[in-house]
Amino acid sequence: MTESFLHYLWQFQYFDKRDLRSTLGEELSILHPGYKNVHSGPDFFNARIKIGAIEWVGNVEIHIFASGWLEHKHNGDPAYENVVLHVVWQSDKKVNRSDGSDMSTLTLNGRVAERLLIEYGKLAQNPEQIPCAMQFDGVREITRISMMERTLTERIEAKAAGIQKMLIRNNRDWEETGYQTILRNFGFKVNSEPFEQLAHALPYKILMKHADKQIQIEALLFGQAGFLEDNHGDEYYKTLQREYGLLGRKYQLTTRKVSKVQWRFLRLRPANFPTIRIAQFAALIYQRRNIFSTILSLNSGAALQKFFAIRQSDYWIHHYQFIKQIKEEVATLGEASTANIIINSVVPLLVAYGKSRDEEEYLVRAISILQHMRAETNMITRNWKSLGLASQNAFDSQALVQLYNHYCLKRRCLDCAIGASIVNPGNA
Repeated sequence: MTESFLHYLWQFQYFDKRDLRSTLGEELSILHPGYKNVHSGPDFFNARIKIGAIEWVGNVEIHIFASGWLEHKHNGDPAYENVVLHVVWQSDKKVNRSDGSDMSTLTLNGRVAERLLIEYGKLAQNPEQIPCAMQFDGVREITRISMMERTLTERIEAKAAGIQKMLIRNNRDWEETGYQTILRNFGFKVNSEPFEQLAHALPYKILMKHADKQIQIEALLFGQAGFLEDNHGDEYYKTLQREYGLLGRKYQLTTRKVSKVQWRFLRLRPANFPTIRIAQFAALIYQRRNIFSTILSLNSGAALQKFFAIRQSDYWIHHYQFIKQIKEEVATLGEASTANIIINSVVPLLVAYGKSRDEEEYLVRAISILQHMRAETNMITRNWKSLGLASQNAFDSQALVQLYNHYCLKRRCLDCAIGASIVNPGNA
């Protein structure tokens, strides 16, 4: 038994409500179970419970054992003064309020259908990463679709909320916020943190002052990333050092540099080395200039992919790192990489911008972009495909990534429409 299962039983009233009585012998009628509280405090608020002849409006607290009330020190917490009913699986101890009065307690043990307990046990005890894998085939398509729509919304809104916080820190400067968001994405998980630090260490406004000179953009980015501190190098390297020496002093940047040791190269394909990604971002600034304002003007995934399809400077066509020249050509920013940037940065930026201006067209455009982009292929989408749920586009793959990471791995089956329908299929 888990508290999450008891929350589920209470929220949907999946128990026998005939002849309800508290542990004190009081007659109980549940007029409304209340609303689930996702913050601190009692588990459900604004419930309407009739106890004896009196109708109460207040909160409901849930524990597996009644003694949990004392273990969690609710009896001395003012936040729990308005609890009108204590719901437990087993009443192992009498509970009193802080004023000494008896707490009305409802015991659910013996009132829940055996079928519900069995189905929940199958999910809770399944060691698979997707707990409902064995029962998934029996879930109705409409249930799957509704849950995917919900998780996709959760995912893009969570990312948009992060961008809105960033916007506040940037004094509502959308160009700076877009720059920071996209530059972080150029780290592609492994190096996202140092790329984010680089974005904060090198303001977008400074880069734009030198946007017409690619060598200066590269000098600023590589210098601020900590890559220009060696005493030896080829002519290109020395040129970057000289440029950064002048610009770094001019803008007082040198005390805010990212440490070179923070960049990760190990186990990365050379095309994903941070040096290549920095060179590609420098080319984006040089060739495209006003990133965020241009993004707002592009209406399709195809147009966005063309926007991000840039070629790094000639030096980085034959180098993965400084000095070490190679014969073959280094790949430019490819389709998979540009799709990653659009899905994980551009779409949330559009949603955040639309919300900030209360203009739904940007949200509609963001969803349309996902629906018309190729689905991502990764371990998560392959797991879902093995269960018969293949992603048709990026909308689907993003929804399934969210479902897997925030519901399956966290065993939040009862918060998931799919899991809830398996536990009680009659109410799917």
